[in-house]
Amino acid sequence: MKFRRSAGTRRTVEATEDVLDVALIGGGIMSATLGAMLAKLLPDRSTVLIERLDELARESSGPWNNAGTGHSGLCEPNYMPDPADSEKAANIGRLFQVSRQFWEALLGDGSLPRPASFLNPTPHMTVAFGERDIAYLRRRYETLRSLPLFSGMEYSEDPATIAGWAPLIMAGRRAGEPLAATRHRAGTDIDFGALTRSLTEVATGNGAQVLLGHEVTGLRRDAGGVWRLLVRNRNTGARRVIRARFVFVGAGGQTLRLLQKARLPEVRGYAVFPFGAQFLRTDRPAVVDRHGAKVYGRAALGAPPMSVPHLDKRIVEGHEALLFGPYATFSTRLLTYGRPTDLFATLRWANLPVLLAAGLQNTGLVRYLVGQLLATRGRKFAQLRRFYPEADPADWYPIQAGQRAQLVKPDPRKVGVLTFGTELVTAADGTIAGLLGASPGASTAPAIMRELLGRCFQQYTERWEPALRLLFSGA
Repeated sequence: MKFRRSAGTRRTVEATEDVLDVALIGGGIMSATLGAMLAKLLPDRSTVLIERLDELARESSGPWNNAGTGHSGLCEPNYMPDPADSEKAANIGRLFQVSRQFWEALLGDGSLPRPASFLNPTPHMTVAFGERDIAYLRRRYETLRSLPLFSGMEYSEDPATIAGWAPLIMAGRRAGEPLAATRHRAGTDIDFGALTRSLTEVATGNGAQVLLGHEVTGLRRDAGGVWRLLVRNRNTGARRVIRARFVFVGAGGQTLRLLQKARLPEVRGYAVFPFGAQFLRTDRPAVVDRHGAKVYGRAALGAPPMSVPHLDKRIVEGHEALLFGPYATFSTRLLTYGRPTDLFATLRWANLPVLLAAGLQNTGLVRYLVGQLLATRGRKFAQLRRFYPEADPADWYPIQAGQRAQLVKPDPRKVGVLTFGTELVTAADGTIAGLLGASPGASTAPAIMRELLGRCFQQYTERWEPALRLLFSGA
C-alpha cells in the first residue's frame, strides 16, 4: 500500500503492496486514543483508521449514545455492590486520573482544544431512597471517605442540604420521606464524541489517514506475518486490501466477530450478549437550569449492573439537556447502525455452551429484560418521578442510546459467565489486539491503551519512556 499526497496535507491510500505499520478498526474513542498516543510516541509510523460509518464517533462514543459520565467511582453504586469493599471503585478512580493526566498533557502542548470543548465540571451524586438503601449509602460513604481520591465526598440526610445540591430531587417530595445523598464536586460530564474527533486530529496531524464509510469484511494473516484487511467502500462497493504489521480492533459490538475472522485463539469460546438502552431527555430550560449534577441510584433487584438509574446534566456542543434512564431494550444488532444478523454471526460451536450456561445462570436478568420491554410509558415515567417528583411528561421525550455487547467468557467451573466491564485481548505475539465489553471503557481509554502499548510494543519501551512520563505525568 502506497501513500500519495492529495490536496492539502492528507494522505490517501492506494491499492499497492506497501505495508502500513498500524491499522485501527473503528472510529470511536478507543482507536482515537491509541492513534493519538502513537502519534506522540512513534511519530514515524504509518497509520490508517477505518470507520464503517460516514462520521467518527456515531456509535457508542456519540454524546447522546451514552450518559457522558466521567466514570471515576464517585457516584456509581454498581462499582461497589458491597459498601465495605472499595477496591473496584478506587481502581476506577485511579484509572480515570490517568485519563485526566493524558488529556491535560495534550491540552498543555496544544494538541487538544480547550477542555470545555469536551469536558465540563459536573458534581457526581448518589441518592438513596428508603431505609435499606440509606444504610447502604451511609456505609459506602464511610468506606470511601478515608481514601484520597474520595476525601471531598459529602454525605447528608437533611432535605434542605440535598435540595441545595439538586433542587429537582426534593421539589414536590412528601415531607418525612427517608432520603440520603452523597456529593463530590470533582465529577465531570464528558462529550466523548468531541473528544474522539479531537484525538483523531492529533493522529491525522501526524500523517495518519482516516477512511470513513469503509468496512473491514475480512482479516487474515499472510505467510510473512503481515495482516491483510479486506476493506469495502460502503458507498461505492469497491474493495481493497490494506496490509499492516499491527491491527487494533476497537469496533464495539463487531470486535468479537473481527477477532474471530482473524482466527485469534485467545477468543475461542468467547461470546457476546447485546444490551440496548433508551433514555428520557428534556431540553426545556426551566427544567434543565434547575439541575446541575449527575445523580445515580441503585439498580433494581435482578437488573444488570450497568442499568443503575441516573438523572444526568449533559452539555454537548454548548447545548444543555437532562437525561434519565437507562431503560433496557433488546435487539440482535451489536451496533446502533448494525444488522439484525450481527449476533448470529458471532455464534460458534465453541461458544454456544458458554452463552447458554450464562443465560441459565442469569434468569433474573432475563426476567428484568422482559419486564423492561413490556413496560408502558407510564411505568417508565414513574421511575423518573422517583428521582424528580414534579416531572411533567410533556417536557420529556425518548431517545435511543448506543448498543452494547456485553462479554460472555468461558469459565472452568460455570462453563460460561456474563461479565460487565471491558477486557483487552491481545495475540501472543502482540501483532493484533481488540477491546471487548462496555462500561467504564471510554472513561478509562488512556489506561487501557497504555496497557496495550506495554503488551504489543515492548521493543519501544526504553525509547519512549521519557515521552510516556510526559503523557502520564504522575500516573
